[in-house]
Formats: sequence, structure tokens, C-alpha cells
Amino acid sequence: MDAQSLTLGLVIFIIIIALIFDYVNGFHDAANSIATVVATRVLSPGVAVAWAAFFNFIAFAVFGTAVAKTIGGDMVNISAIAEDYRLYVLLAGLLGAIIWNLITWYLGLPTSSSHALIGGYAGGAISAYIGFNGITGVGGVLIASGWIKTLSFIVLSPLIGMSLGFILMVVVYWIFQKMNIATIDKGFRIGQLFSAAAFSLGHGGNDAQKTMGIITIVLVAGGYLQAAPGGKLPDVPLWVVLAAHAAIGLGTLSGGWRIVKTMGTKIVKLQPVGGFCAETAGAITLFASTFGGIPVSTTHTITGAIVGVGSAKRFSAVKWGVASRIVWAWIITIPAAGIIAALSFEGIVLIDKIVGR
Repeated sequence: MDAQSLTLGLVIFIIIIALIFDYVNGFHDAANSIATVVATRVLSPGVAVAWAAFFNFIAFAVFGTAVAKTIGGDMVNISAIAEDYRLYVLLAGLLGAIIWNLITWYLGLPTSSSHALIGGYAGGAISAYIGFNGITGVGGVLIASGWIKTLSFIVLSPLIGMSLGFILMVVVYWIFQKMNIATIDKGFRIGQLFSAAAFSLGHGGNDAQKTMGIITIVLVAGGYLQAAPGGKLPDVPLWVVLAAHAAIGLGTLSGGWRIVKTMGTKIVKLQPVGGFCAETAGAITLFASTFGGIPVSTTHTITGAIVGVGSAKRFSAVKWGVASRIVWAWIITIPAAGIIAALSFEGIVLIDKIVGR
């Protein structure tokens, strides 16, 4: 088999792995979209995942590809990696993200698929760069501007979600303070259908684009697309957009019941009014960040919003022990996925040397 056929086969294989990651992202992060609406018993779990999956998919018609371009072109300088190993870096990055997602899914921890992906991509790239250039730092392979923007929102997105959740809850209490509780509950049960749809739309719009960015850079590394001027990511092909949204939608249909339980019941006990405020706060944060091209964590965002809603009721309503366990999982996600990806890259290179191309 000639080199061109091998490259094509590797490109196709990595695209399949990327779509598997997108699928895993969907079922891992399904909890983000449906936990509140299930916990408040507005929708059954089966109907809730179908509702969320539909809006995950149609998000392609609402949002552009700004986040995809950040992930694919503004995080890692792929041109700093030896050409023969660029596809291996991308494959290792995806393996790091998938393995970490499966570990945290099994443990029931709502960690960020987004940060697992960028951590994996960075880990594979750093391993390759150091392997061929020695211990010369990572400045030649990581792009500071993209990392500053992304790392800043690891802190900002849950804080924004928490602040908006708190504010919305206080405003709702103030507006409806004289109304009958049963009437308020009935009204917000209907409202939660729309807030859950909005959050799912934001989830699909932000998270599916991350896979789009990886697939597009795979096509560039394989020689099937030309990089834009300045090494930037070119326009994302339509088939990549549709495939990414379909994969995340199918993943959401599979659900992530372990994490649903953590998100929907273990942090704070939610009523429909609280679920509505949390989802609305999360949706506003996701819409703004997605249009701004910022790859944020839907997990961080909705968790922050749920904590904000619980705090508005009373500070003790939040189970801070569970929340702190989640925060620790957030902190280690990028380095953990990066280490797994680095080891995966070394394993792939070793296999390549043994088998030969």
C-alpha cells in the first residue's frame, strides 16, 4: 500500500474517532441539558433526551463556526510538529479525551468534555514537540492567545452562570412573591421546556464545533484542505458540520444517567422555577460565548448556574461537599487528559516503528 493510501486510511480512521468522541461528548454531557428538567419531573428521562438531542442537532442552523476555528487553529501550532506525526498527535489527543471522559462518566463526575479535548490535543502535541526538539519549552507548539481565552473561561463561565442563576432566581422571587406557589410551579414547568431547549441549543452549538475544529485540522494535516492565510483554520466543510451535530445528538439520545443523578439531585434540590432559572442562565452564557468563538464548558456553566440558584434560596441549600468534588475533577481534567494523550502518542509512535509504514 502506498503512502497516499495509508494517509487517507489514517485520516478516515481519525475522523471516525473524532465522531466517536463527539458521540461520547453527547452522552457524557447529556446531563447538562436534561438534569434539571428531569430532576424537577417536567419531562421523563426518555422524552428529555429526545428533546435535548433535537436541539443539539439543529444548533448548526443558528451558530457559525467561530469556536471550531479557535479549537482547530488558535490552540496548537500544528505546523511546529514534524509533518509525518501531525495525524498521530490528533489521534492521541482524541484518545486522551475519550478515555478521560469514560473514566469520569463511570465515576459519575460531570467534568468537561471540552477541556478533555483541548487537554488531550495539547498533551499529544507537547509530547511530539519535545520528542523531536528536546526540552525546549512548549512556546513553540502552544498558542498563548487561544489558551488565555479558554483558560480564563474555565473560571469565568461557572461564575457567570452562577451570577445569572442567582440574579434570575432573586428577580423571579420578587416578581411572583404574592402568587400562589402551585400556580407558579405550573407556569415554570411549561417554561422549563423552553429553557431546556435553549440550553440544549447552546450545548450543541458550542460543543459540536470543537469536534468540527479537530476534523478540519485533520483534513488540513492530511493534505485534503488548504490552511487559511497565517496558518488559520479554513472554512469548515458542510458535511463536517452536519456529521458533528448528528454525532452529538445521537450521543445525547443515549443519556448519561450517572451524571444526571449528580447534576440534578446531589448539588441542590431543584423545583421547576429553579430549573428554569438555571437553564436560562446557562443558555445565555453559552449563546454569548459561542457567538464570541470561546470554547467554554457546558458542564461548568450549568453547574455554576445550579449553585447560583441554590444559593438564592439559602446558602445551606447547596451541598458544597459534592460541589467541591466536582471542582477538583475540573482542575485535573486538562492535565489528566493531556497525560493520557501523551502516553497514547508514544504508544502510537512505538507501534508505527514496530509495524513500519
